[in-house]
Amino acid sequence: MWRFQGRTGKTRIITIIIKISWKCLATSPEYLLETLMLDRTYNVLFLCTGNSCRSIIAECLLTHLGRGRLKGYSAGSHPAGQVNPSAIRALAKRGIATEGLQSKNWDEFETAGAPVMDLIITVCDNAAGETCPVWPGHPVGAHWGLADPALFTGTLEETAAVFDATLNHLERLILGFLDLPQDKRSADKVNELLEKIPA
Repeated sequence: MWRFQGRTGKTRIITIIIKISWKCLATSPEYLLETLMLDRTYNVLFLCTGNSCRSIIAECLLTHLGRGRLKGYSAGSHPAGQVNPSAIRALAKRGIATEGLQSKNWDEFETAGAPVMDLIITVCDNAAGETCPVWPGHPVGAHWGLADPALFTGTLEETAAVFDATLNHLERLILGFLDLPQDKRSADKVNELLEKIPA
């Protein structure tokens, strides 16, 4: 361990800290984000209008596939008030936890003590054109425009197949996201996944 004596030593320590701070500030935002995130979970917020189907499925999938390294959250601009039962059945069928799910407003993530989001992804066409609030942490934003399975009308079996298809597509997108190096998780790269991984 280095030991510094007297005022000279204290000055040396302060100088080193300043140099390190300037080095961090001079690097890319991606590098700085990666440095700051080494000891915490990477948080992703999925937004849509109703927060009852797509964003809920995406939240659960990311938390499930992230295995503690990444955590999914979801919210809506005009929440439906309840999670679509077909979405819960589709997740449960795959063995993905659904406990505690709720349809909620995005205002919950503006409150003091709310988790800091590293990335926001909108998952419906309506949400893409809405004005989003200013989120803590200034995360990048991306958009995956997906058809709303809740609009489908048919038999229980047909409806289940539509929700399964939505879940499968989101799973492929999220696996593609997980394959991206952390310093490549920019909005452009995340958006490109939808082109590379169509439904």
